[in-house]
Amino acid sequence: MLESKLIPIIKRYDEISALLADPEIISDIKQLTTLSKEQSDITEIVDNAKIYLQTITSIQENKTLLEDKELGDLAKEELKELESKKQELETIIQTLLIPKDPNDNKNIYLELRAGTGGDEAGIFVGDLFRAYCRYADMQKWKVEIISSSENSVGGYKEIIALIQGNGAYSKLKFEGGTHRVQRVPETESQGRIHTSAITVALMPEVDEVEVNINPNDLRIEVFRAGGHGGQCVNTTDSAVRITHIPTGISVSIQDEKSQHKNKDKAMKILRSRIYEAQIEEQQNQNAQARKNQVGSGDRSERIRTYNYPQNRLTDHRINLTLYNLEEIMLSGNLDMIISPLIAHHQSELMGASNA
Repeated sequence: MLESKLIPIIKRYDEISALLADPEIISDIKQLTTLSKEQSDITEIVDNAKIYLQTITSIQENKTLLEDKELGDLAKEELKELESKKQELETIIQTLLIPKDPNDNKNIYLELRAGTGGDEAGIFVGDLFRAYCRYADMQKWKVEIISSSENSVGGYKEIIALIQGNGAYSKLKFEGGTHRVQRVPETESQGRIHTSAITVALMPEVDEVEVNINPNDLRIEVFRAGGHGGQCVNTTDSAVRITHIPTGISVSIQDEKSQHKNKDKAMKILRSRIYEAQIEEQQNQNAQARKNQVGSGDRSERIRTYNYPQNRLTDHRINLTLYNLEEIMLSGNLDMIISPLIAHHQSELMGASNA
């Protein structure tokens, strides 16, 4: 029963309140911060739980009055309202009880890479990245391009960006996978529809405490940067490639003129990639967790199709089809896709917890 889940949470909230009034706890900044965060995390659940428990009590009281000649009709009417309120509260509380992803409030690294389709794939990397940037602007997030590699027609072979802002990971974490685009390229003289694909990867930004890397496990190489750039390109060994030997994960950064800055950026991305690999391994060991994901984020999984001739966007994981593709891409209003994905994910988790 829902009541049996809520009572221990309310008791824990009261315990924390008492602890936060203890002078010894107040003088211990680390413990004070930990307890304050724990209390903050359950405050909304507790507030709704108290109303829910009071509603149940009121329902029981009204049921005892149903046979009363004077108060029976009034009790019957009130019961209808209370039962409706109880159902609404149950939905809210069940959503709040879903285990929170510890990464939800983190910044993210967003990686887009051109796949099949040649130059057209590279052009779409730029188009989709601009849509993400517009969405980030709507959310008041900051976008910093960490690394990029342009192609010869104004697109990108690859682009890596850091998106900083509250809830960035929680909103964008289901974007990982293969994105397929169908449209007539500007270079196509015969008007034939071309199909190409790009891959998107999302990783939470993590710090050194979360992923401890042994320096002896790293192979660091420096080389001269190539491609588009300023006067320093191809004249100094500023580009850096770092390989984590145990996992084989490798990161190359050459955008900065400073070797030190490139190394610092590469280490941050490497740390996030190793963290992502660790999380994926844990999920693979837990079949239920994998089942309850909207998508694995595997780059080989085709998650979405952008069909420009029909102005259609389809997310294959939840069978969502929208017929305002161009508006979404131009405005960056990705909530039209993201919100249904989050709702579906929460529904799956609620179903699993109630099973």
